[in-house]
Amino acid sequence: MKREQKLTESSIAAGENLKDRYSRALGVAGLALMLGIASHGVVHAESAPVALPDNSFPESLTSTRDGTIYAGSFNLGGVVKVAPGGKAEPFIKPGAAGSRSVLGVLADENSGTLYVCSNDITGFGVPGPSDTKGAWLKTFDLKSGAAKGSFALQDPKSLCNDIAVGADGTAYVTDSFAPYVYSLKPGGSALEIWATDPRLAPAKDGVGLDGIAVGSDGNLYVTTYIPASLLKITVENGKAAGVTALKASRPLDHADAMRAFGDSFLLIEGAGRLDKVTIKGDEAEIATIADGFAEPVSVTQIGNTGWVAEGKLSYLIGDNKGKDPGPFTLKPVALSK
Repeated sequence: MKREQKLTESSIAAGENLKDRYSRALGVAGLALMLGIASHGVVHAESAPVALPDNSFPESLTSTRDGTIYAGSFNLGGVVKVAPGGKAEPFIKPGAAGSRSVLGVLADENSGTLYVCSNDITGFGVPGPSDTKGAWLKTFDLKSGAAKGSFALQDPKSLCNDIAVGADGTAYVTDSFAPYVYSLKPGGSALEIWATDPRLAPAKDGVGLDGIAVGSDGNLYVTTYIPASLLKITVENGKAAGVTALKASRPLDHADAMRAFGDSFLLIEGAGRLDKVTIKGDEAEIATIADGFAEPVSVTQIGNTGWVAEGKLSYLIGDNKGKDPGPFTLKPVALSK
């Protein structure tokens, strides 16, 4: 989740000022970004970068097989879509169906559904559209954008971060502020707590669950942002059967969004990197594909190209607030399996 903009349970209980809390975190992330740039550089694909609306501060990306990309907005709310070779156009209107600030987005073509994580983040000093309180999973028709459903996360401290969909159509949702992965079965009327474990809880002065993806082995894999980690949630007969902390081949820096990539995963590190993650038992081999991104937040794959969104959230709620973040673009990166 994205990102240093996340609250921990302990900080909320202490009544800590949210903007101050995340300003400090973003300051650390900015330093990490400066120090974390390696020598790989960004390996651009043949496609040109895609411009997003000014001041849109994207937080998550998803795409469909025809090459259409969908991006939500952390501050403005709503979702824009970009057809292949086209420009970003409004798709889900800000505030639609009581939605507010948009974090995770996921397109599920099998059910024709666009899943959207909607949150009240006024605690960050970001009002967003509408006056809906709390954290919600919203669903919209993938073709028309019409509202389909609205499902509340149960904990008052919850932050809906990201979504994955299993082979049976069950949607799984990470909660950054509480130790829960929720599930929504096809045709379900409410989110259920599918997995909970102390290792899923936000660490003291840290940020909890963020990215989520279903592996080719059928298990779920999640990230935590601060401290950065990778976790496997074993799935047996559709139920969570244990949480395993994976040993990464090198330290991760602000582990964020994750998407399935063949038998592996694409992973965003907030320090500026796009990685390929290969799981071998309880170990995770981390290979950097590209780095040098400005506060990246998400990635989606279309064919042999990865598209990376730079959120630049420090310009909204962090050390760079008030400064010009420059244009927002989706950057293409050549991928090889």
